[in-house]
Amino acid sequence: MSFLPHFHDPAWLALLALLPALVWWRWRRGSGALAVSRLPAAGGAWRLQLPFALRLLALALLICALARPQRGYSWEESLTEGIDIQIVLDISGSMGAEDFQPQNRLEVAKRVVDEFIDLRPADRLGLTVFSGAAMTRSPLTTDQQMLHFLVDAVDLNTLPDGTAIGLALASAAARLKDSTAESKVIVLVTDGVNNAGAIDPASAAAIAQGLGIKVYTVGVGTAGRVPVPLQMQDPRTGRRELRRVMMDVEVDDKLLGDIAARTGGRFFKAGDERALREVFAEIDQLEKTPIATKTYVRYEEVFQPLAWAALALLLLPLATAALDVTVEP
Repeated sequence: MSFLPHFHDPAWLALLALLPALVWWRWRRGSGALAVSRLPAAGGAWRLQLPFALRLLALALLICALARPQRGYSWEESLTEGIDIQIVLDISGSMGAEDFQPQNRLEVAKRVVDEFIDLRPADRLGLTVFSGAAMTRSPLTTDQQMLHFLVDAVDLNTLPDGTAIGLALASAAARLKDSTAESKVIVLVTDGVNNAGAIDPASAAAIAQGLGIKVYTVGVGTAGRVPVPLQMQDPRTGRRELRRVMMDVEVDDKLLGDIAARTGGRFFKAGDERALREVFAEIDQLEKTPIATKTYVRYEEVFQPLAWAALALLLLPLATAALDVTVEP
């Protein structure tokens, strides 16, 4: 809320220009007592000019009162037309690849998604994770604190192994189908090829298109062989232990590009953390939330003190004269 001074009828203030003319006219009549140089020598002369000065000040106050000064308090109401965004994050074993040093692909993706959430305070966001199956970790919500908690809790190997892109896309679309938002968006982050799930990616893309959902696809990872930590069983001891295996992890760029093109979105390639951060920054710019504000102002009349002060100044010489009469011997 802010304070706004305001005159309802400011045209009256033009009359203030008459005050210097009145002073000049008074001086031209030969009073001269208003001249500063004569005031010390004039002794009681200033008392002769006091009624005129008080009337002049009273007139100025009356003019200001006629202009109706008002004290206004304004406040703004934000009108947002939010965007509903479902983030779909691959948590298959290959997302543990350690080519996004000093962390693996999933940890970097989680950090960038956290940053993206902070950029969208006016939107509802949800989270779906997938590997060989898909799971909704969060429905659409504006609770950013909860979203950060759920994103940070995402981990590898918590679902059956595989990469069910079609199933994950269809699951995310199901979360958005009842949305009344002007814009509905899926951001799909994966580093693999569809090799699991009962729904093929083309069918899932058709579902998203039919529901008016735009899909941005992000292929993460570098080309060539990369170290991937895998839980393996030692044949000698029978114990399971973590070993790093060099693997070729292929990203189906054509499939991701086709999904994005069919739904009106875009396909991005991110080979490192910086590139992934730039991708999400670009998506943020492409999907901006329209924000409008409506300003309300409430005014309170404050001319009354000016009017009362003017009346007091007009009556003061009369009160002074009456006092002089009373105290005369």
